[in-house]
Amino acid sequence: MDAVLLFRDEYYRNWEYLTAYFSERGVHVAAVNSPPRLMTNGVDNFISTEKYYETIVPESQTAEIFDTLRHLDKCHARRLEELDSMPRRTLTSVWWPFVQHGLMGGENDVTVIDSAWSDFFGVYRSDRNSSNQTSTEASRASLLEPHFDGSASWWTQALGHAHPRLAIAAARAAGRYGHVMFPQATHLPALRLAERLLHDGPGKGWASRVFFSDDGSTGMEIALKMALRAFTAKGGQKLDSSAKKKLGVLGLKGSYHGDTIGAMDACEEGVYTCEWHNAKGYWFEPPTISIRQGQVAVMLPAAIAAECGNPTGTIEMSSLSWAYNISKRLNTPLADVYRQYLLRTLGGIQRHSEPQIAALVLEPLIMGAGGMIFVDPLFQRIMVDVVRGSVEGSQTGWSGMPVIFDEVFVGLYRVGVQSTAALLGVKPDIAVYAKVLTGGIVPMAVTLASDSIFQAFFSETKTDALLHGHSYTAHPIGCEVANETLDIVENLSTSNSWKDARAKWKSNDVGGPNVWSFWDPDFVDSLSRTDAVAGVMTLGTVLAFRVKDKDGGQLLFFHHPTYI
Repeated sequence: MDAVLLFRDEYYRNWEYLTAYFSERGVHVAAVNSPPRLMTNGVDNFISTEKYYETIVPESQTAEIFDTLRHLDKCHARRLEELDSMPRRTLTSVWWPFVQHGLMGGENDVTVIDSAWSDFFGVYRSDRNSSNQTSTEASRASLLEPHFDGSASWWTQALGHAHPRLAIAAARAAGRYGHVMFPQATHLPALRLAERLLHDGPGKGWASRVFFSDDGSTGMEIALKMALRAFTAKGGQKLDSSAKKKLGVLGLKGSYHGDTIGAMDACEEGVYTCEWHNAKGYWFEPPTISIRQGQVAVMLPAAIAAECGNPTGTIEMSSLSWAYNISKRLNTPLADVYRQYLLRTLGGIQRHSEPQIAALVLEPLIMGAGGMIFVDPLFQRIMVDVVRGSVEGSQTGWSGMPVIFDEVFVGLYRVGVQSTAALLGVKPDIAVYAKVLTGGIVPMAVTLASDSIFQAFFSETKTDALLHGHSYTAHPIGCEVANETLDIVENLSTSNSWKDARAKWKSNDVGGPNVWSFWDPDFVDSLSRTDAVAGVMTLGTVLAFRVKDKDGGQLLFFHHPTYI
């Protein structure tokens, strides 16, 4: 806010107080006389109004209204100067994530974001502030242009940028709490968030505890610590200290769980790893789902295709709903192939190699950062059954090894359901949520755990506790914003717009799940039939498609809009 313009009120004299109040905040304040009362006679009213304007805009241009205009002109000039200088200053001071600075072409490669709203960034165009433009061109062209945010700002913007309800929630908690320490303490925003996640949220029916952290990667670090301790306490008592340090995880090729060291070690070697990376585990190449030429199909990796006797490696599905109808697909020949392949491979791993597998770690349904890979849900369901010995985990205990669902990306209705457990037909022992959780306003993550996982840390010895924490654990501002976000999202999930979107995708698959997308099915079908497109897939807000390049390879494009 650059200026406040008031009508002068001689009784309350608010401008006197507000001038001093705002001057401390660098905001210009001016007061002008109040306009005259409206007259019933049009001519008289016109004359009265003209006289009023003469009193607030005299020819001398010394009135406060002109001071305000000059102040605003200076503010605008300063803003343009700042925007113009930002690329140069950024290139000499910032180290970007995921950017090769050696490929930067200069200042024109820097995107200057002046603001953001809904699905758009307001991006400053320095070329429109050029001295080569005529005054007419400059007056017609905005110096800002909207840029569509095709990745929902790294997948955080479920409700659009700068949602006012979330901003107010943040202010509410900032004004009441600021930062407070959390060990052996509680506050209402954190308690309410924990209770709703356990009783009405994705933890309903299996989770008993919520552990707060800062972001998805740290949430996954916590999940891994929980799982490895639980496995050691229950199933690995005979392991010596050296063997415990070599425990590994089971997962899928292309998975990604964050950039911190522990989360990286739960993935294969790849572009996101570093010199300290030590891949601890085994990762299966997964079968995937795609829509090609209007046909839903499962694409099998070579090893599984060979066992099926399927030279093309493609199995057509009757519908998207059938592809996600796990309860029925569990009794198909493909399910038997998956099960035998997993049992045989896992048996060999456990007998002949290190590390010993101690946990199953999955990005359910979609592996996001790995390339928007839509995994055949049947394969993931059978992975869970196999590691549990086909015995469903429960609140009283887990079997085989703990199962972690990394729902940082897909959770909280990203794919049309609150949790992917509803589609997979199994519940995890540990699950992680972030991104959508706070609507992009503040960083926060939660790790949900079953009681059996919690009990692995429960004793009368301090060193047995989960000695992991963050300065901003259960940050009141984050918790308050998360509660507000969940209120909005849960109301949207029963809205007419969501019902209409679900209805468009309704299938004839009797008893099947109502898998759906915000993207119109006719549009998705048409896109899949485009010659340049190798495949399309969509669920909930997510749309991903692969475009053939001139060398015969494929380039991935994806977009997901806000929930609104």
